[in-house]
Amino acid sequence: MGKSQWHMRHVLTILMLTFAMVSCTSHRKDIHCILPDGVILHTGDVVFRLGGGLESHAVLSLDVHGKYSHVGIVVDTMGRKMIVHAVPGEPDFEGDLDRVKLDDVSRFFSSLYANRGEVMRMSDSVVAGNAAQKALELFRRNVLFDDDYDVGDTTRMYCTELVMYAYSRAGEELVTVSPHHISLPLLSADVYYPSDIYESGKLKSIIQF
Repeated sequence: MGKSQWHMRHVLTILMLTFAMVSCTSHRKDIHCILPDGVILHTGDVVFRLGGGLESHAVLSLDVHGKYSHVGIVVDTMGRKMIVHAVPGEPDFEGDLDRVKLDDVSRFFSSLYANRGEVMRMSDSVVAGNAAQKALELFRRNVLFDDDYDVGDTTRMYCTELVMYAYSRAGEELVTVSPHHISLPLLSADVYYPSDIYESGKLKSIIQF
């Protein structure tokens, strides 16, 4: 399926799920980072956010027990903490493909994309560091976003799949439950939600904001 075809399918799916909701996120005038000052992120931290847009509402309409619609992993690049995540619709430049991204913390937690967030941490810092390295490798390989949400296809990634994969390659299975089957007019898949990582019991909450 071509990129333009997927965009149409993705947009229509979201609209059908959220036709009564109107996103006001893009109209905010006071764009800022919602992560509180003084929070020190560690390599391998798993970071969650919930936005106010249509896609966030669509995720939560499916993940009825979820608090967050998106998840990423903190990495260290030359002493600077950044976040690797897989996300559609946040291009860095005109014509940019939906892909695994490496973003500043301030962009990931920008009020343009996030209304609230949370930082969670693995107790084993060695495993966490190795998971962060695996996530960086995905970014450096320019892995595309998995618009089929196929967890069995590791050549492309969606957000939850990326974090699960990185930790799995580091020797820690964050999620042991079965995926959730979704059957929509334009998408049928077995998927994992951010809540599957959040509720795994493998991570400790550091701060909610």
